[in-house]
Amino acid sequence: MKKFIGDRAFYLHVLTIAVPIMIQNAITNFVGLLDNLMVGQIGTAQMSGVAIVNQLIFVFNLSIFGIVSAASIFGTQFYGKRDFVGMRDAFRFKLVGNALMCIVAILALWYAQDYLISLYLHGDTEIQQLQLAHDSARDFLWIMLFTLPFFALSQSYASSLREMGKTIVPMFASSTAVIINTALNFLLIFGLFGFPKLGVVGAGIATLVARILECAITVIWVHAHATEHPFCLHVYRQFHIPWSLSKRILVKGSPLMANEILWAIGQTMILQAYSVRGLSVIASLNIASTVSNLFNIVYMALGSAVAVIIGQLLGSNKMQEARDAARKLLFFAVMSCFTIGIIMLIVAPLFPAVYQTEPEVKELASKFIQIAAICMPLYAFNHASYFILRSGGQTFITFLFDSVFVWTITFPLAYVLSMHTALSIVFVYFICQAVEWIKSYLGYRLIRSDAWMKNVTQTI
Repeated sequence: MKKFIGDRAFYLHVLTIAVPIMIQNAITNFVGLLDNLMVGQIGTAQMSGVAIVNQLIFVFNLSIFGIVSAASIFGTQFYGKRDFVGMRDAFRFKLVGNALMCIVAILALWYAQDYLISLYLHGDTEIQQLQLAHDSARDFLWIMLFTLPFFALSQSYASSLREMGKTIVPMFASSTAVIINTALNFLLIFGLFGFPKLGVVGAGIATLVARILECAITVIWVHAHATEHPFCLHVYRQFHIPWSLSKRILVKGSPLMANEILWAIGQTMILQAYSVRGLSVIASLNIASTVSNLFNIVYMALGSAVAVIIGQLLGSNKMQEARDAARKLLFFAVMSCFTIGIIMLIVAPLFPAVYQTEPEVKELASKFIQIAAICMPLYAFNHASYFILRSGGQTFITFLFDSVFVWTITFPLAYVLSMHTALSIVFVYFICQAVEWIKSYLGYRLIRSDAWMKNVTQTI
């Protein structure tokens, strides 16, 4: 067992990186739960409309994550060998890539909004409810479009801080923003203390203010302490990215960028497949995913720790240490999430009960949460495996491992079982989650091969 368990210094290093991210994600997801509850007080249709828009914005968020992750493969390893000029060039790549993605996303979401929203409105729900969900989605979406540039810029800076193992500032910025978001939600959704009662529009305005605040805190703090963060020194002067680096990021990162975009679209299409079973399914999945995200913070944060620790070790050419750390991090992630899954399974029925929605929606949400709890160790293993493979620049393998799996296995299953069988939606959902076992086996074989242990900065 010694090869799976590290010493005290190892776990202190892991938790130093992971805990601030856990706290940040815990606050963010708890506020997301409060947002859901507050919008849910207005009605199931309005909550479903907001959920549809959030799913569309999720595709954009993952696209941004793909861009910054592609550059972070190099940024983390540059930092590992203390090449701050290279790290700054990788940071500039993020700024340019994110700006282009913002333009594409805003245009696509604005001009195709009615078509995209209507994809999710099916079933035997009353026409009035479907129309109300559609109108709520449109009202929420046009405000959310203004949040996209601020999210993209803050992620560029936050990801570079994480490459250095600095997670406190992103945590503080995000935590402050979500507290403001919650306060404004109370005031603007319900019209408290003299504020106008704006419903879903109020929720959108609160999110916009929070995104602006998060971005401002992160950017201002980094530049105010520029000597501690060499990647931002003179970053906007003589703005230039060496073609050799850009080419390397594009070659190594294109599969990663494509993976994030296709995976996010795949998840959106899976939800669309489930939505043929009615508006109640969208509402219950929205509740279940919001609650699940509260518990997912452990493996999500450990994934970030994996990326930083393994990336820095590879950048320093410490291959044996990287292999040893990968094995211990995988074991730690799985065992941690086995415990979290048990807790989640026990408390699953409690969260949907506080929503002001139909009993059918609450019952479905509870069952979806229980399924996610059972699969938690699988999610943890697959998430950590993804970041281990990505840290060594194995982006094409992660593309096959992640998005290709979704499009060839999970989505076809969801589509066929939802559209062409009489199976209950709960059983359909369980089958689509259970196939994660296949990914776990593939991840295990790929990591055992040691093909991921590469220093991608050596030839730059």
